[in-house]
Amino acid sequence: MQGSVYRKVERDYDIKRQRAISEAKKFKQSVYDNNPRLAQIEDEINTISLKSAKARIFSDDLSREVEQQKLEVELAKLNFEYDEELKKIGMTRKDFEPKYECSKCNDTGYFENKICSCFSQQLINESFKQSNLSKIKEENFETFDYGYYSTCNDKEKYGIDKSPLENIDAIRKLAYKFSHNLDDPEQKNLLFTGSTGLGKTFLANCIAAEVIKQGKSVIYQTAPILLDKMTDYKFKFNKTEDEKDEYDKIFEVDLLIIDDLGTEAMNSAKFSELFNILNTRLLKNKKILISTNLTPQEIKREYEERIFSRFVGDFMICRFVGEDIRLLKKKIANK
Repeated sequence: MQGSVYRKVERDYDIKRQRAISEAKKFKQSVYDNNPRLAQIEDEINTISLKSAKARIFSDDLSREVEQQKLEVELAKLNFEYDEELKKIGMTRKDFEPKYECSKCNDTGYFENKICSCFSQQLINESFKQSNLSKIKEENFETFDYGYYSTCNDKEKYGIDKSPLENIDAIRKLAYKFSHNLDDPEQKNLLFTGSTGLGKTFLANCIAAEVIKQGKSVIYQTAPILLDKMTDYKFKFNKTEDEKDEYDKIFEVDLLIIDDLGTEAMNSAKFSELFNILNTRLLKNKKILISTNLTPQEIKREYEERIFSRFVGDFMICRFVGEDIRLLKKKIANK
């Protein structure tokens, strides 16, 4: 693919790589300004390295060997002194290296002569404008907080036989296992159900973060936007290369996350596209995570039997219960 999205991401990668290199140079210069001996040693190392290169080219065999040995001794002494000077200020040479976002491709977008997984994910992010995935640095399994879930076991209130804390702990463990078993044909897909503010989106982000960390790709989109995009593409006559690639990715991406199912205005075309997404990805063993405020009974009532049967047969249904975390956070902030 060499469309406009690809070219934009390529430009973005070039900019952020050059920024990392520039920032590394500025940092190194600031250290040298405060430790001038480091700069002097580096100049001396460069001078000797140049002499060594000239000796290899212009000297006869005997002179070359004598000169090389002498220069190597001087070089070793200078490198040792350089490292010792760095040690005095609690640093190593590694501290001067550019801080690239991707340690595999060093922000080139390519790793081992192939497109890097980070570049592929960025293409997806750019195509789908995935605002939720911008939160995965803050919302992941490491930052998941059990403190918002009650230890109270109240079946009448929550409709389950365990406390919200026990329930979310079980769901979190299941979600972590799911994120590491995308390629397993025996691994079922996930359906998160429950009222707003119970952590469905947060846990979906945890899964997305873990999947991306493994070098796999994720599309995270709300049901209204996703189904609008799919139906618009189907009825469009002049399809661009970027639009075709965007449509194809829905079926090929490693993990598809559909948020807010049930908030879309459905019609026959959207029912057809939703079934097509589910059926095609299930046949290809491409995993799906769906999040909805609807109960399973409401899903059965709102959607066709063939769609509901996919949820029952191919998804693990995770019911979220508890108090609205957003309201709890407001109460804590106002205390």
